Amino acid sequence: MKHTTSNYPRILIAGTNSGVGKTTIALGLMSVLVEKGYSVQGFKVGPDYIDPSHHMAVTGRHSRNLDTWLMNRDVCLELFERALAGSNIAVIEGVMGLYDGCLDGSESGSTAHLAKILDVPTILIMDAKGMSRSAGAIVLGYKNFDREVKIQGVIVNRVKSERHYASLKKSIEENCSIPVLGYLPFDEAIILPERHMGLIPSVEQEFSKSAYQKIGNTLSATVDIDKLISIAYASGGLPMFEKMVFNKIKEKVHFRIAVAVDEAFNFYYQDNLDLLEAYGVELTYFSPMYDKYLPADINGLYIGGGFPELHAALLASNSTMKESIRKAHKNGVVIYGECGGMMYLLEQMVDFKKKTHDMCGILKGTTMMENRRQGLGYITVQAVNNNLLCKKGDVFKAHEFHWSSLHAPEGTPYAYTISKCDDKKHRMDGLFTDRTLGSYAHVHFATDTCLVKNLLRKMESVCF
Repeated sequence: MKHTTSNYPRILIAGTNSGVGKTTIALGLMSVLVEKGYSVQGFKVGPDYIDPSHHMAVTGRHSRNLDTWLMNRDVCLELFERALAGSNIAVIEGVMGLYDGCLDGSESGSTAHLAKILDVPTILIMDAKGMSRSAGAIVLGYKNFDREVKIQGVIVNRVKSERHYASLKKSIEENCSIPVLGYLPFDEAIILPERHMGLIPSVEQEFSKSAYQKIGNTLSATVDIDKLISIAYASGGLPMFEKMVFNKIKEKVHFRIAVAVDEAFNFYYQDNLDLLEAYGVELTYFSPMYDKYLPADINGLYIGGGFPELHAALLASNSTMKESIRKAHKNGVVIYGECGGMMYLLEQMVDFKKKTHDMCGILKGTTMMENRRQGLGYITVQAVNNNLLCKKGDVFKAHEFHWSSLHAPEGTPYAYTISKCDDKKHRMDGLFTDRTLGSYAHVHFATDTCLVKNLLRKMESVCF
């Protein structure tokens, strides 16, 4: 059954390319809106865990990922509408450049694709360093590339003076008929720190609140916030869609799953956790770094990605936790680890300094941190063996992002073959046992709800 909605104020912060200040400006806008008393719901386009952690730190609400490569149109609309309950404005942060997505040459996975699906007004962010009149040519190209994308304003970043800003504004508005809503000056005090996998997650930063407020104060002084709000509130209703994920849940289970959350493990799609709870699962949280033992009476263990390589010594030294996990495995607990979670489940981890640390040893093998990325981007996954999430021959979409390489004993069976969205070459991924799966593939359960159903069925087969 098709479903339509009432008016949902929404605005999308997009960029001409990566590194132009989308995250900074999105966070600043969220901070200003919260200060004004709005209940702000944040979203991130594409497969990103770190930016949403900052959104949540500002808004106090779990930010959600929307991805047109991983999900179909109706799923994107359903997850968007569902997340908006209790809020009165949505701020969506784009990914890369406005038209960048999967490298297969299509619009799939791009900010522009989602902008059209959600019918959302778009604000284009551009880095103005080293240009003046050329800014109009760039914005005109973005406007004309796809007229279905509603670019309703421009914000220029790294502006050096009021004279510089006046030149940029004149070129864009006279040549593109799009208003320039303000600018952000270059200021090192509002640059968020990065490392090998991008921004540092908010969970690790003590300075975050003051930094967000500083960004918001800067934005308020140089950007027309009232105009941004009016654009968001003029966005109208959502297109009609069919609810295909949460409304399709009929069966209920009564399992307890322990979820690892600390500085080492914090990469989770909130919708994955919500789906588990919608099926009746009780989620309980623990820290592999600081807690001595797993929570009691659990049926499953979910260890997401993160930065275990930066905390390998502490993880290795927590022998009681590792033994607790080994005991749970022996007692039939179903264990699923993604990327960093898989690294922790293996026998050893070699960090950036080439120091070896003993991990849980549930799965046979070692991961080694390398001096360059080993995997990045969308992947198509095909099961070559039955495992916790799927049966041999099943195919689903996922993404990967890791700097480590996997070294398993010769002859080790793998769960999957994976291939890039723009490449037919296959690689092996996923180590498994009857009740355990570890893989570099980051999975969004809304991509295919059979994945979460299979995980719960495995718990059911073990428990009963």
